[in-house]
Amino acid sequence: MSASPSTLTSAPPAPGPVTAPSVSGGSRSRLLALDGLRLVAALMVCLYHYAGRGGPVSGSWHGDPTHVFPALSRVAVYGNFGVQFFFVISGFVICMSSWGRTLGDFFRSRIARLYPAYWVALVLVTGASLALPVVVHAVRLDEFLVNLTMLQQPMGATRILGVCWTLWVEVRFYVLFAILVVLRGVTYRRVALYACAWTVAAVLCHSSGNELLNQVVMPEYAPFFIGGLALYLIHRFGSDLLAWGIVTMSWLLAQSEATRGLWGPHPHRNPYVVILIVTLAFAAVAVVALGWTRWASWRWLTTAGALTYPFYLVHEHLGWFVIRVLHRGLGLPAWPTLAVTVLGMLVLAWLIHRFVEKPFGPRLKKALKRESLAARLG
Repeated sequence: MSASPSTLTSAPPAPGPVTAPSVSGGSRSRLLALDGLRLVAALMVCLYHYAGRGGPVSGSWHGDPTHVFPALSRVAVYGNFGVQFFFVISGFVICMSSWGRTLGDFFRSRIARLYPAYWVALVLVTGASLALPVVVHAVRLDEFLVNLTMLQQPMGATRILGVCWTLWVEVRFYVLFAILVVLRGVTYRRVALYACAWTVAAVLCHSSGNELLNQVVMPEYAPFFIGGLALYLIHRFGSDLLAWGIVTMSWLLAQSEATRGLWGPHPHRNPYVVILIVTLAFAAVAVVALGWTRWASWRWLTTAGALTYPFYLVHEHLGWFVIRVLHRGLGLPAWPTLAVTVLGMLVLAWLIHRFVEKPFGPRLKKALKRESLAARLG
């Protein structure tokens, strides 16, 4: 889920998958641990957008965050690596959730998961742009309409949600995985072959000079997704040399991509800290994969996981809006403003989850399945 560039279930088994027991024990505990990790990644990104970067947020704080939060900003500047953390988790979760599903089930699930909260976030940010355009640029009708598709990035259109560039990365991952693995049925062998082939393609992309190939293969993000995929294989089938070899190779490539791509342009970051953060992201998901988080059974983690996606969507621009109103408009000190803004975005995320995602996600999924059945019968 992310640091934006600065404009800004069960289903009938598919043919082929091998069923194997999970080695980690309780599915519930596994999911709770992942939910906690997802919220940690989202809060990392939030901290970066509020206190770790300049740009529009400086106007809301009436000063650069490095001056407003001298100590905090030195940590917050690394918060954008929460995006890469998300990608490792996403590789794990997508492999898990696609097991035993048909291609139609997979896409219906993704559409119902992504779009309802996304559309509401678009409406909210567009409303904020009209109310206080000094924080978010005023949105034109044509920009709003094309953003409804979630395809504005490849269209070259203006992005209303700064963070939505990561959704385009996720969508490409879903499509690749669906066509090359889910279509024929998810098995250990197919996931492992896919991971190895994607790794080779990502490495070769650096010397190809082909922009279309780069857009499809995504060499800068591939190692994170691939590492997550392999960690799920370890979780489902147990440790073996091939799966751990894929994880190790992915980590080695991921730390290189992160250091070159996210440290190089920002020399005030420490490259050793970058490597440490990437390592901790892989290690955290590995701990889940190995079943060492069965003790993490707190019920609040379920809520934390539910809030992550809507929080991620709304926190950036709407957070800047709230900061400007509280800090510059009402004169609230910086630290209370930061705390109130983060809590306010979490509350808004809960409202979106409770009144949008929970009622309309399942309805959209059911409607898509009904339409699919009607098309087959017709």
